[in-house]
Amino acid sequence: MRITILGTGYVGLTTGVALAYLGHDVCCLDKDEKKIGLLQNGEPPLYEPHLRELLELSLPHLRFTTSYEEAIPDAEVVFIAVGTPPRADGSPDLRFVRAAAEELGRNLGKGYTVVANKSTVPIGSGKWVRQVIEASFFEMHGRDADGLVGVGSNPEFLRESTAVADTLYPDRIVVGSQDPKVLERLTNVYQPILTQQFDAPAFLPRPEGLAQVPLIMTDAASSEMIKYAANSFLALKVSFINEIGTLASRVGANIEVIAQGIGMDKRIGPRFLQPGLGWGGSCFGKDTSALVTTAFEHGISMPIVGAVRGVNEQMRARVVEKLLSMHGSLEGKRISLLGLAFKPETDDLRDAPVLEVIRRLLDHGAKVRVHDPKAAQRFQTEHGDLAVEVVAKPESLFDGSDAIVLVTEWRQYLAMDWAGLRQRMCSGVFVDGRNALKPEEMEAAGYRYLRIP
Repeated sequence: MRITILGTGYVGLTTGVALAYLGHDVCCLDKDEKKIGLLQNGEPPLYEPHLRELLELSLPHLRFTTSYEEAIPDAEVVFIAVGTPPRADGSPDLRFVRAAAEELGRNLGKGYTVVANKSTVPIGSGKWVRQVIEASFFEMHGRDADGLVGVGSNPEFLRESTAVADTLYPDRIVVGSQDPKVLERLTNVYQPILTQQFDAPAFLPRPEGLAQVPLIMTDAASSEMIKYAANSFLALKVSFINEIGTLASRVGANIEVIAQGIGMDKRIGPRFLQPGLGWGGSCFGKDTSALVTTAFEHGISMPIVGAVRGVNEQMRARVVEKLLSMHGSLEGKRISLLGLAFKPETDDLRDAPVLEVIRRLLDHGAKVRVHDPKAAQRFQTEHGDLAVEVVAKPESLFDGSDAIVLVTEWRQYLAMDWAGLRQRMCSGVFVDGRNALKPEEMEAAGYRYLRIP
C-alpha cells in the first residue's frame, strides 16, 4: 500500500520505518530540511533503540521529502503525526495539524485517500480535520472533495526507548471512524502486525507466544479519548505511588516493598509503580493537561487528573528539599546531576523533570554540573540558556561535588564504582531520584543516601 507519514518525530518516523519494513511503500515528509537530509543519508535525527537498524532494512521501501506535491497525490493512506505542543492554558496547539490538513487538501490526488490522525488531538478533531482538508481542496480546485477523502483516528501508544518494539508488537491497535471504508483501509495497513505474519528482525525478536494483536474498531471520538484516558491512568499510577511513598518515608515504611505488594495484585499490576522523580516526556503532561482542559470546556471538572499533575510537580521540588535538609543552604554548593533525559534509552527532554530541578537549584545559588550519554548535545541546543556545566564523562561530576543526584537511571550509571568515586567528593550526599540503587550498598560506600519521595 502507498502510505505517507506527515512528521518525522518519534511517532512519525518509527511508524514510517516499521510500515516500510512490513513491505508498504512509505514516504515520510517533514518541512525540516535538516532532518530530511539526515534521513536521506540513513541517519535518524533522534535516538531510539533499534531505529537505525530497522531504518537500514526498510530503505528499499522508504523515501523522504519536504514536498507535499511529491508525497500526497498518490498516497492511499496519509498519517498525520505532527506535534501538538501544549499552549499556556494546557490546551493542545493544533497549528501544525491545521497546516498539514491544508496542504493535504491542496494536493489530494484523483483516487480515494484515507487520512488518519496519529497526532494526539482533542476529542472531535476528526471532523475538524476533514473540514480543513475539504475547504483547502475547494479553495485550490473550485469544487467539492466528494469521494476523495475519508478521515479517521489511529492513536499511538508508543513508549520512547521501546518505540520500535511497541510498533511491531503492540498491546492493541485502535482505529476510529464513522466511515466503514476508512476502517477497512486502516485495518489493511496493519494486517501484518495484527496477524504477526512478518519476519521479525533478528535484533528484535517477536515476544514469545505473540500470535495475534487485538484490534479495536470504534468511532473517532472514542478512539481519540482512548489515548487520553490511557495516558492519564498511567500517570495516575506513577503519582499515586509517589504520594504513598511520601507517607511511607514519614512513617518509616519501605516504599519498594509496598510497591511490590501492590503490584502483585493482578487487578493492579507492577508497571508504573516505580517511585521517584515522577513522569516527564511528551505524552503524560500534555495529555493530562488536554483532558482537564477539554473537560472544563464541557462544564466538567476532573479533580483526580488534576491531582495527578499536582503530585508530579511536587516530586521535582523534593530533590531540592532533600538537599536543603543536608546542607541548610545551597548557595555556592556544587550539585551534580547524573542524567538529563526523562527516561533511559532516549534523548528526549520534553517536560523532563531535570529542567525544573536545574531551575530550582540555580534559584538557590547552586553551581550545577550535568551529564547524559545521549541527551547532552540536545540539552545544550535546546536549553543553552541554563547556566550549567555539561561534562563529557560522568565520573567528572564527582570531583569536588557537594552532592550527586541520580536523575535518569541509565545502565552505565548503575554499574559505576560508587565506593571509588565517593573519594572524589567533598560531601557524600547522594539523592537517588529513581530509587534505582540499594541503600545499604551506597551507605557502605560512604554516602549519605537519600531517596525520592
